[in-house]
Amino acid sequence: MISSESTMEKVARRQQILINHLIPRPADPWASLAIESTSQCSSSYERAGDLYDDVAIVSAVRTPICRAFRGKFKDTSSRDLLSAVLKAVVEQSAVNPGEVGDIAVGMVLGPAGKRTKDCRMAMLEAGYPEEVPIRSLNRQCGSGLQAIADIAACIKAGFIDIGIGAGVESMTSDYSPGWKGSVNPKVHTNQKAKDCLLPMGLMSENVASAYGVSREEQDASAVLSHKRASSALSSGRFDAEIVPVRTKLIDARTGKEEEITVLTDDGIRPNANMSDLRKLKPVFKVEGSTTAGNSSQVSDGASAVLLMKRALAVQRGIPILGIFKSFSVVGVSPAINGIGPVYAIPKAVKQAGLQLEDISLFEINEAFASQYVYCCKELGLNFDKVNVNGGAMALGHPLGSTGARCAATLLHEMQRRGNACKYGVISMCIGSGMGAAAPKLKYKNAC
Repeated sequence: MISSESTMEKVARRQQILINHLIPRPADPWASLAIESTSQCSSSYERAGDLYDDVAIVSAVRTPICRAFRGKFKDTSSRDLLSAVLKAVVEQSAVNPGEVGDIAVGMVLGPAGKRTKDCRMAMLEAGYPEEVPIRSLNRQCGSGLQAIADIAACIKAGFIDIGIGAGVESMTSDYSPGWKGSVNPKVHTNQKAKDCLLPMGLMSENVASAYGVSREEQDASAVLSHKRASSALSSGRFDAEIVPVRTKLIDARTGKEEEITVLTDDGIRPNANMSDLRKLKPVFKVEGSTTAGNSSQVSDGASAVLLMKRALAVQRGIPILGIFKSFSVVGVSPAINGIGPVYAIPKAVKQAGLQLEDISLFEINEAFASQYVYCCKELGLNFDKVNVNGGAMALGHPLGSTGARCAATLLHEMQRRGNACKYGVISMCIGSGMGAAAPKLKYKNAC
């Protein structure tokens, strides 16, 4: 027997969720509204006929990114980081957490089973009802973007109307360089399989050597990344995407615990310069060119993106940041996996019915300067269009979070630039020999 009103309300809510899933969908319940909106402002989006199927991004947020082991999140769990963005992403869009059909979270390090439970706990702590499901996934550095793509695919397929693609990583808690697991001896009989075990720094050296990327070019790109990130920080261009995080910081010497609110990224070096970078020694090869200064930073952070049917957003009057256009992931040689974007970007752009010349902005993860510089040069990209607010060499690269972080940075920058910026692309290389990319269309809400 049900003994309390709150329990009855919970049962009624669960029944309503089930009923909503069972009711047949009309062909297009919002067609008249959506088509009217598009016809009044044709520049908003050209494919009115696909209105019901479009996947809209209505909110994109991230925590500040902090240096692992010594930054402001060194005493903050991945669960707390994830909870902060899951709470903020629905608040920013005025979506009821109970309406979210699924949440996918990219994460790379740590034991998978424990981290999946951490996701569930983070979601509940953020105020979502128990009826909302959540899962974790791992496509290494592409995990955050893969989470967004998975949710977009579920919306496209009609499985859900609203979902969240997120990512999180506490590298303070889980990072250790090099492969620590056992290796099947058979791997040594297949060179490409064996190459999957290469440290990422050696992959960077391989790319620099194979494609002639000089130390000078790598250091120059690192300086530019810090300069751009510093400018973005000081001018407030990150404000729209960053969620303040209330947490604790423990003094390693005294053990004293301090309550703090983290508002900004702490890895940016405004005074980065070529002279200082030239003094750094190569890390992975004696005669190499990959240094701590021209590589991405080991970091802690989380990010989240809320997606829904475009027609639903229009019906509710929810401002749209962008349209998820397409997604591609490709395989490349594990020994030079940093070149993945060279193949993933053209494939994704073509799938979206576009050409590279149509893209106004690119967010390409700066895992290492060698592969970043090579990808931009090989694709013929104008560096003025790439990572205009800095990248992972300045901001950091919390592995599972990076894809969704790039989405937040790109979408808010596209909105800031107005009509001058219509299409943007996110891309990154992926460990063991892959690359991923996803174009976004900036949506014009008002005519």
